[in-house]
Amino acid sequence: MPPDAVALYASVILLLPMAAFFLASPTFLLVGLEVPEVTQLLRGIFNGYFLAIGIAGIVAMVLFAVSGRPVFSAGAISITAFALTSRHWLLQHMDAELRARDAGASGAIRQLRLLHLKGMLLNAIQLAIVVACVPLVV
Repeated sequence: MPPDAVALYASVILLLPMAAFFLASPTFLLVGLEVPEVTQLLRGIFNGYFLAIGIAGIVAMVLFAVSGRPVFSAGAISITAFALTSRHWLLQHMDAELRARDAGASGAIRQLRLLHLKGMLLNAIQLAIVVACVPLVV
């Protein structure tokens, strides 16, 4: 297989979970976060997304290395590190706000919404970076 094709596959592997989350996450803007089942689903989607990006980043790193593109390999592992760090930070704050909401604290719903928007923004930034690098990869 030509190295350009392997590098393109690596880019697509990174893009698929990002694009899926980019399309799925805005639907939570249409529902209220007062419902515990909705917020648990949102938390699960964030958890799964960041884990998927972590796995996709490792696979992409290996494929970029095999195709002889060490700079893009380093970029893929940095995306992985950023996603796993973001996952830890976001889920920790989301759990704190869920506990506050369950305790009846005012403003917890607003903070959950802000965390949701921050997660969407993190994904959009990563997606834009990867899309901008695709022409450089091939």
